[in-house]
Amino acid sequence: MKPKPCRPERGPSQRQLRVGEEIRHLLAEVFARVEFHDPALAREHFTVSEVRMSPDLKHAVIFTTALGRKDIRPLLPALRRAAPFLRGQIAPRLGLRVMPELKFMADEALDEAMRINELLHSPAVARDLGPERE
Repeated sequence: MKPKPCRPERGPSQRQLRVGEEIRHLLAEVFARVEFHDPALAREHFTVSEVRMSPDLKHAVIFTTALGRKDIRPLLPALRRAAPFLRGQIAPRLGLRVMPELKFMADEALDEAMRINELLHSPAVARDLGPERE
């Protein structure tokens, strides 16, 4: 039997989206109520903006930011060290046969949006637009 071709242009399946959203909610709850013993994470507050699941649901890429406009990059190694603990916290409530591996990444969408906004409001762009011509 010929295997089905992979169709990346179609995007994630409904199940991938649903499981990713469930993991996002569960991680947000864990971040809100659990105090970490790791000194790098002890006083930090995180938000999970998106979770992308692999097609086989064995890997989850978690995009997170630190509240207060702090740079999340120095905290990523500590979050990676805490990943097995976080898996153990959310696995019983997730209800999947196999709990996905958690990989944390910095969410740079807000920084990119702010950079584009600054570019659009720069004097060079305003000069190029000039008065509206009819």
